Amino acid sequence: MEREVLIVGAGPAGIATAACLNLHSIPNVVLEKEDCLGSLWKKKSYDCLNLHLGREFCQLPHLPFPKHAPNFISKTEFIRYLDEYAEKFKVILKYQTCVKSASYDKNSMTWQVIACNTLTNKNEKYSSRFLVVATGENSEGYIPQIPGLHKFKGKTIHSMSYKSGTKYKEKSVLVVGSGNSGMEIAYDLAKHGANASIVIRNKLHIMTREQMFLGMKLAQYLPLKLVDKLIVMLAKLTFGDLSKYGILRPRDGPLKLKAETGRSSVIDVYRAISSIQESKVLFINGMSESFDAIIFATGYRSTANQWLKDGKETLNEEGFPKKGFPNQWKGSNGLYFAGFARKGLAGISMDAVKIANDIKKAY
Repeated sequence: MEREVLIVGAGPAGIATAACLNLHSIPNVVLEKEDCLGSLWKKKSYDCLNLHLGREFCQLPHLPFPKHAPNFISKTEFIRYLDEYAEKFKVILKYQTCVKSASYDKNSMTWQVIACNTLTNKNEKYSSRFLVVATGENSEGYIPQIPGLHKFKGKTIHSMSYKSGTKYKEKSVLVVGSGNSGMEIAYDLAKHGANASIVIRNKLHIMTREQMFLGMKLAQYLPLKLVDKLIVMLAKLTFGDLSKYGILRPRDGPLKLKAETGRSSVIDVYRAISSIQESKVLFINGMSESFDAIIFATGYRSTANQWLKDGKETLNEEGFPKKGFPNQWKGSNGLYFAGFARKGLAGISMDAVKIANDIKKAY
């Protein structure tokens, strides 16, 4: 199959890029290994998930959320939005098509892509002038290597397999990872009657969603340093001194950290794990505790460097573009990256618009 543009991945980044290309009347197709678009949201997210930022920072290009929509969009509402988005912009999707390799052919000046049709288990060949890698930051769940983990007698899962705390009632559950997902899962477990504990390795900010929303609005008009000082002060008034619980704040403010590292503040303890002995977890401070289950909210990894054969000069070992923001979206020979800015849905929207406009110039 020949197309002007091949897009790999039907998450928000993939369908946003396709929509922007369609508005320029540039033929494209989105290859997706799952049987639906937005599979991370539909299949691999917990039930109580809400978007952590205000809706204006989470909408995709050319389709704002309705004015009557809540400021913080629920998982169900966002999935509906993604489906409506793909339908409105007539995104062409080819499901159950798992890309195995992509390489640039200098003679034909095209990208040659081999993908497996998981329905027939047969390989299919695609050719295109432009290739957009839209598998993003969250391709594959990551669980760190911990001595003794394979001998743990309880249940271990990654957060992408967690749905709700219903089945964990009256069980001791350790959540590893103190980002937004880890904190929300720990709260959900406690709400359902579990004895929930959480591992906090590093210093972190704990903010309300409203405080982060205020900060992002003010950052459009005021220096980031000043805005960080203001919302950290508000957080201190809200939560008080959390150091007595082992939670320490970083020196840099939450918005600066997000801009430089892509790490989000925790919205709405134990120290790091040293090893695991059957049902007992040992921590670096010498404490130990028995648990029935461990849930790893330890993030995701990009898998782009596993199939992008000409990616060694472009991608680092973690599967991210070597170029930092704001230049990470464009490679060479018609290669583009959508959703690798570490700036959430707002970054995805910026990438999609830039990629479509750049392809239009060369089309």
